[in-house]
Amino acid sequence: MREIVIKENEEGQRVDRFLKKYLSKASLSFLYKMIRKKNIKVNNKRVEKNYILNRNDKIQLYFSEDTIEKFIEKKEIFNLKRDFIIVYEDNNILIVSKPDNLLIHEDKSESKNTLVNQVLSYLHSKGDYDPESEKTFVPACVNRLDRNTSGLVIIAKNYESLKNLNEMMRNKDFIEKYYITVVKGTIEGKRELKGYLVKDERNNKTVFTNRKVNGAKEIHTKYSVISTNKNFSLVEVMLITGRSHQIRLHLSSNNTPIIGDRKYGDKKTNEEFNKKYKLRNQFLHAYKIRFNGTLGNLKYLEGKEFKGELPSKLKK
Repeated sequence: MREIVIKENEEGQRVDRFLKKYLSKASLSFLYKMIRKKNIKVNNKRVEKNYILNRNDKIQLYFSEDTIEKFIEKKEIFNLKRDFIIVYEDNNILIVSKPDNLLIHEDKSESKNTLVNQVLSYLHSKGDYDPESEKTFVPACVNRLDRNTSGLVIIAKNYESLKNLNEMMRNKDFIEKYYITVVKGTIEGKRELKGYLVKDERNNKTVFTNRKVNGAKEIHTKYSVISTNKNFSLVEVMLITGRSHQIRLHLSSNNTPIIGDRKYGDKKTNEEFNKKYKLRNQFLHAYKIRFNGTLGNLKYLEGKEFKGELPSKLKK
């Protein structure tokens, strides 16, 4: 039998969700069966699968140690070179500026050198994260950027901050996210773009539509022009919704594609910028985050704004 004491990074979640993270290789059906048969108890009592864990609760697992170890997936910390820049850090959050050509999470093409693994390596090296002492919690990114988009990413360093940040991200008014981009064409003033996107899984692209169709997701983008000439415009973009490829698709549908965007951009213009400036990816940088509203242990961030410098390759 193994007994697990619930601490601050585990409290406030359903027991079945905690167990699925702790015994990640076990199926949910197996865990539910063990709860029903009283092979899993909380405080020596049978509980329902939706029981909310409190700090200092004790979970009893009436399995052999071999069975428990078989179901636990060990978290590996890689010793990685740090490619990101630290913009802000405290005990609860870390805000970094990631370079382009770096995945946030692993995929089929890269399982080791990702932003998440670089951050875990950094936090582990300074003693802020130890997978051996944590039961289920792993520091996590709460906003996404495409592989070839550079800029600011927020990381939660504890479970309470992760819960609050995720709730803040769901509320469109709490966290404002701003981007800098260069687009083809002359545009002026300020404008709002609205519509829908549909995922094309086969080609790993999204398609823009003005009307809601089956599977479509609403997108809402604001932009204001910083400077323009007869050929190109430097633009600040603010995301209202946060869909994958949203800015790139929305500006392309507006006949003002982002320079360097190989999926939604203008091929001839991209080739010219590659030849002249060695720009191989989209000119899109998440440069500013503003906390308009905050929750719980993050109230001290309310009204604060954080900026990241434009990468040197984009300053050209």
